[in-house]
Amino acid sequence: MPFTVQDFRAKMKFDGARPNLFECSMTFPISVVTEAAKSQEMFTFMCRAAQIPGSTVNQIPVNYFGRELKFSGNRIFPEWTVTIINDEDFLVHKAFEQWMNSLNGHASNLRDSGAVNNSGYQVDGFVEQFGKSGNKLKRYKLIGLFPIDISPIDLDWAANDTIEEYAVTFAYQWWEQSSLDGNAEYNVSIS
Repeated sequence: MPFTVQDFRAKMKFDGARPNLFECSMTFPISVVTEAAKSQEMFTFMCRAAQIPGSTVNQIPVNYFGRELKFSGNRIFPEWTVTIINDEDFLVHKAFEQWMNSLNGHASNLRDSGAVNNSGYQVDGFVEQFGKSGNKLKRYKLIGLFPIDISPIDLDWAANDTIEEYAVTFAYQWWEQSSLDGNAEYNVSIS
């Protein structure tokens, strides 16, 4: 028999990684967010859901005598979304609103002077995956992160015993991964 439960158990040495053992962090841009330090601390606690970032290598189809051949294209990094718990002070939500408003004002349609260049509005973000004993398994660094969407917060008279949540979607340039010992496993760089 090609498969037995005992074989599977023997291969699952560490009981599997758990999706609820993670932490996200980022430095809010101080040039555009008034309470940047406090907001970044609260973001780490209020970020309830996220993803380990993905990437895609596009394909280039080329037709030859009626047959489609596929070749490797360029790598792209899809948007990254987090879900955040909202507290009554709206601190983290306000920080994201200020950040996005610095990119393009609601009424002015202008970029804030504090966010004129990349260093003014792009920051690095981190996703860290932990093991069941609290040890860090992986660390992903998202380079050049900035928010592109803040989802609406649903309000409902019938929504008892719930806490408000909203999602923030980010664009970023690329990500890098660190191994268990903190050394880069591989980096994607632009040159």
